[in-house]
Amino acid sequence: MTKLGCLALLAALILGSPAFAWTPDEVSSKRLAQGQPYLEVTPDPAGSSGLVRAGIEIAATPERVWAVMLDCALAKRMVTNLRSCRVLERDPRGRWDVREQISAPPFFPTIRVIIRADYDPPHGYRFRRSGGDLPVLEGEWRLEPLDGGRRTRVLYESRATLPFSAPGAVARLFLRHEVAQALIGLRRESQAQGAGL
Repeated sequence: MTKLGCLALLAALILGSPAFAWTPDEVSSKRLAQGQPYLEVTPDPAGSSGLVRAGIEIAATPERVWAVMLDCALAKRMVTNLRSCRVLERDPRGRWDVREQISAPPFFPTIRVIIRADYDPPHGYRFRRSGGDLPVLEGEWRLEPLDGGRRTRVLYESRATLPFSAPGAVARLFLRHEVAQALIGLRRESQAQGAGL
């Protein structure tokens, strides 16, 4: 292994998860520009149930989308199976928080997850599991301004492992459904909040 490879491996071990760097290709960018959400869930070479890459364009400013994303009170309206969302701990300067979310998806056991999120407002945030039922959960949300900041492209990438035994295809179907619902809900609530001003 080269010195550079050793340094990269050491950095990954010290810093935790590898950097997420998905950028939509020509096909996914065209789909997003047409107003359609983009979503792909593939087997994760690192061993989790699935690697998720998704995006959506929203007719609202990045600041509006950011505010909606972080509002625990709106979370249950955006994610169908979410039963509760509460902030357990918060940085007084707003640079990070720790949240507990409890979901009750049909046909599956209740899932409790505790997430630590590190914020870069209104550009995005990285998150990782810090407790709860999911053995693996880490990822990133990125917000990119469009049309001079009047619209926003939201990009999402994560890897997750479900807390129950399920064939890989079933696990990826579950992840696909949950992320699709979250993206559509985020667009709906962000545009509704913007219309209410």
